[in-house]
Amino acid sequence: MPLGIAGSSFSALRKLAPLSILVGVIAGFGAVAFHMLGQAIVHFTLDLIGGYRPLSPLGEQGAHGFFEPTGAPLRPWLLMLVPIIGGLISGWLVYTFAPEAEGHGTDAAIKAYHKNRGRIRPRVPLIKMIASALTIGTGGSGGREGPIAQIGAGFGSFLGDKLKLPDHQRRIIMAAGLGAGVGAIFRAPLAGAIFASEVLYSDPDFEAEPLIPAFFSSIAAYCVYSMVYGFGPLFGVASMKFDNPMLLVPLGFLAALMSLASLLYVKCFYGVTALFKRLGVPQKLKPAIGAVLTGGVGVGLFFAMAGAGEDAQRGVLSVLSFGYGILQNTFDGKMPLTATIAVLLLVVGLGKILTTSLTIGSGGSGGVFGPSMVIGGCLGGAVGIFFHYLMPNMVTSIDMFVIMGMAAFFTAAANTPVSTLIIVLEMTAGFKLLLPAMWVCGLAYVLSRGWSIYREQLPCRAHSPAHEHEFFADVLAGLKVCDVLGPGRKCATILPTTSLEELASLLSSTRQMSFPVVDEDGRYLGIVCTQDVREFLHNDAAQSAAIAHDLLRQAPALSPNDCLGESMRQMSRDGIEELPVFDASGCGLPIGLLRRQDILAAYSKRMKQPEKV
Repeated sequence: MPLGIAGSSFSALRKLAPLSILVGVIAGFGAVAFHMLGQAIVHFTLDLIGGYRPLSPLGEQGAHGFFEPTGAPLRPWLLMLVPIIGGLISGWLVYTFAPEAEGHGTDAAIKAYHKNRGRIRPRVPLIKMIASALTIGTGGSGGREGPIAQIGAGFGSFLGDKLKLPDHQRRIIMAAGLGAGVGAIFRAPLAGAIFASEVLYSDPDFEAEPLIPAFFSSIAAYCVYSMVYGFGPLFGVASMKFDNPMLLVPLGFLAALMSLASLLYVKCFYGVTALFKRLGVPQKLKPAIGAVLTGGVGVGLFFAMAGAGEDAQRGVLSVLSFGYGILQNTFDGKMPLTATIAVLLLVVGLGKILTTSLTIGSGGSGGVFGPSMVIGGCLGGAVGIFFHYLMPNMVTSIDMFVIMGMAAFFTAAANTPVSTLIIVLEMTAGFKLLLPAMWVCGLAYVLSRGWSIYREQLPCRAHSPAHEHEFFADVLAGLKVCDVLGPGRKCATILPTTSLEELASLLSSTRQMSFPVVDEDGRYLGIVCTQDVREFLHNDAAQSAAIAHDLLRQAPALSPNDCLGESMRQMSRDGIEELPVFDASGCGLPIGLLRRQDILAAYSKRMKQPEKV
């Protein structure tokens, strides 16, 4: 009894909606735990030892009640040594337990979506969270979105595995978890959901299926996080409005500069990464080397700004750790529009490019979104001061330039114009600046098409293994299962009670990749895949008790008259190499197995045929 292939996308959405909410709740608690852990590490290292407490945006200033300032005097030389603590411990953690947790976590989640069927090892999010908190909390330059995105994505992957979801559904809730983490930590639930769909590709393409599940997960994560740390935007910004179209001219100039700055960022980041890969020292020690160099840059800039005053010296230390506070000082009017402040903002922006590259490029753990906001905001503020001197009657405040710099810079660096536009406006409650944000994001995107800080992005859906099946349909049109099903190919079936030992024996005696499961009455129940059997064979505790029913996957049964292209679609979506074929009556045992390689052979044969005129 063939089950048929076509299914309702709305039915799948109804199934995934509650799971997405659960993923969002876990991502929200993960964001809370990560933020609190980071606060604790800052308190006992940077603050207590170095006497430096990083400035915070308005939306996080109330959160520091958990750890009051120590009041320790600033000891700048110790700020070069404190990051070594985080570098040594995080390097040992990552390269001992989860090497894939190095670097920025969003790229790892993108790779898992495209190339690993939405799978992330369960230990990775925990190691990523601890390592990133240690790295950033001791002064390393990095952002929170990478670890939080990996926590959400990792739990989505874990849940998909435990519920034995097909690959395409696991990918969806994994992406929803990614969006939930970003939506929570930046108080930007809408942007988090869109980011999960947009960041996967470098061309103007979206992954539509995760969007609605990401709405649910991002809302849940935002609510959980904000119940602890407060609702409202991340930055406190005075209300602004756009009422002068002539401002689009200097903002266009800003977008062009941010595109060039993003190229410098990407080149510096991956240039430093390549240098550290060639460095002939143990991998576990490289993050510590990057950390001491990061601290050296921060301390060097601190003394270099000695002539600019104490406030400027403390401000330049924003090249370390999170760095958001310097943007908040700008929004609060604490930055007079002087040449000294323009130099300070320029130094912090360019210095943050270097410290982020040293921290994460050396193998340290952290995100790249947060530093990108600081870099773009500072460079945008410096450009704003330039235009204030050039046209003082038009540019009376640099707040708009700071916000537009944030938006343009990350758009250019990450190829995500839509989600970046929204996330910056949500972070600053600056929705009245929608039009200029569209302008700078659009220009920055057009001017920066040759590079990306996320190297695991693929150009578009056509290049993703997750969608390879979608491009077979036209070529395979008119072909049916019976056209490629090999004659006389035997198909071994198993009972739901078949032991793991018997399954292992079957693996060695047959070339089948899938084993149809039928009950004693001959009813088809699903399949067991060889890759699932092998995973169980490596689990000593599960071997003795496991039976075929524990490994059962729901998979359609085909009939000889089913469309070949649709069969390929189902195989690709569910990560299955073979599907059973029953006769047209749907009765009895399967008459054979349709293999993916049979379909690929038919596809190749069709492609070689000359086109009919």
